[in-house]
Amino acid sequence: MKRLMVLTAFALSLCIPASAQSYSFTTVQNPNDPASPFTQLLGINNSLVIAGYHNFFNNQGFTLVLPRQFTTENYPNSTMTQVIGINNSNTTSGFYVDQNGVTHGFYHTSNGTFTNVDYPNTAFNQLLSQNDLQQAAGYYSLSQNNTTPDFPYIYDEVGGVFEVIYIPGAVGGAQATGINNSQQKCGFFIDSSMVNHGWLLNGGVFVQLDYPGSTFTQALGLNNKGSVVGAYMDAAGLTHGFVYTISSGQFVSIDNPNGVGTTIVNGINDAGDLVGFFGTAPINSGFVALPQ
Repeated sequence: MKRLMVLTAFALSLCIPASAQSYSFTTVQNPNDPASPFTQLLGINNSLVIAGYHNFFNNQGFTLVLPRQFTTENYPNSTMTQVIGINNSNTTSGFYVDQNGVTHGFYHTSNGTFTNVDYPNTAFNQLLSQNDLQQAAGYYSLSQNNTTPDFPYIYDEVGGVFEVIYIPGAVGGAQATGINNSQQKCGFFIDSSMVNHGWLLNGGVFVQLDYPGSTFTQALGLNNKGSVVGAYMDAAGLTHGFVYTISSGQFVSIDNPNGVGTTIVNGINDAGDLVGFFGTAPINSGFVALPQ
């Protein structure tokens, strides 16, 4: 296994808010949760195939072809599954909980093969993203209940190699939530004051991402065209999604009209189409947002 220390330079994002992009929003609800609606859409590829999960109390993974073609995707013999990342070959990645209550990462190819992914000698793993080069982004913890700091990594599915990413100042831990085909990576970390900050590794250069005026920022995904998505919390404690453009250093705030102040953007494809969710658990609704 290879431990990679990634840090060649520091750079703060410009933190310049941009003029708002217009989107057309569609709410998506898995039909199998009639009593307590709970759907989160987490990843989207260029063919508009979407990864997500439903059922707050017993997570069940799925892929979705719009408008309503849901296909259940659960790791065999798992008690819970979340499908989070998806690439343009419809390979997905995510995590599952086994019969002993242990959380593992996995990836699932379009031919139906599931593969377990755990960093050696660890007690908790999740994969959160999938690129087209058979690489996934994720993290591990040394505690089964995930109460100790997280360590971000990239996993190469061909060679079975883990690359652990060092994030400066991540006293409270860090997660890798996205990797694209150009090897740009994103995620978030927790500092010594327990504040969340987004991060981006762009050509080996570390960029801290903080939405202007926010008290909490997490980068949750990125595409191959230089856009990062995530969520931030404002001074009033309301949560909003965002799109960050790497080339300009500009942020755009995103709110689903039906979930202003409770919106999270988790995935973006190369056309700039967004997926995420809004609401307050145990009731969430997924959404797709198409740029206009």
